[in-house]
Formats: sequence, C-alpha cells, structure tokens
Amino acid sequence: MGVIHVTDRAGQRHTLDAIEGWRVMEIIRDWGLPIEGLCGGACECATCHVFVAEEWMDKLFPPTEEEEDQLDTVVTKPSSRLSCQILWTPELDGLEVTLAPTGA
Repeated sequence: MGVIHVTDRAGQRHTLDAIEGWRVMEIIRDWGLPIEGLCGGACECATCHVFVAEEWMDKLFPPTEEEEDQLDTVVTKPSSRLSCQILWTPELDGLEVTLAPTGA
C-alpha cells in the first residue's frame, strides 16, 4: 500500500491510502472526496478530470486516443488526465493530483 495526495477544489490537501491496481478515480471516490466518475471508469465522460503535478507526468503512461477525446470535452491544462485511466502502482506512491473544477 502507498498514498496519493489529492488537493480538493477548496484547496485542502488530503493524503489517501492507495491500493495497487485500483484506478485513481476509485481511490479518490472511495475516500469520499467529491469526484463523480459517472461512467464508472469506462473513459466515457470527463467527470473524473484531475490535474497531475508536473513532476509526476513522466511517470504515467501516456493518455490513449480515447482519453484524449474525452479531455477535448473539458477545459484542460497540459497536466490534465482522467483519473479513471490511471492505475495506481507502487511506482506512483506519493502521486499528487488536484481535482479539476466541475465542468472543467
């Protein structure tokens, strides 16, 4: 087990225990933070949009074309990702993400 650091929309930082193989969206949701994930991780919406801290971007697999298509439906930054498309592994221990604004 390891941790993910999540900054919520109010700017509060939360340290969440993470389980290998779980989607980052599932971890955030299961800890009760306000992330929707309406499609349940199927990459069919962008309600789990997060901004990944710059120093972590190179440690993630690149987004798929499907993920990029969904990100095109919201206002993004270069560090935008769908948290349902990030599987947590021990190499991501300490991952830093910020919840994107609703509708962004």
